[in-house]
Amino acid sequence: MLEFLPQEIRDGLEAAKKRDQKRRSRLRLQVGDAVFPVLRMWGDGLSLDAALTPQLRGLVDLYDGANHIFQCLIVASTAENGELICDFKRSTPVADHAALDFVRDDHAPVGYLPRH
Repeated sequence: MLEFLPQEIRDGLEAAKKRDQKRRSRLRLQVGDAVFPVLRMWGDGLSLDAALTPQLRGLVDLYDGANHIFQCLIVASTAENGELICDFKRSTPVADHAALDFVRDDHAPVGYLPRH
């Protein structure tokens, strides 16, 4: 149905769609000091606005608002229909503590009381 509309109207509809996706998404990608809004995200990739984003490759940080949620390794990025499609090799959730290198006993005491 869109093929019957003039090109200016199709371009306006596409711009409005991108603007709406940016407004709804709280996700943002940070590469060094540069920050780019995320349009869509799926299991092994995400899409960014191709007009605002250079070709990306390497380690990036993904934020949801102010929360650092993933550290991602982008291995490929291609431009399709005004979006930059980035594919991940890995996306590691960010934790606020170091990983344990031992098994924690379920019945171990939570804390110790001092002797006085």
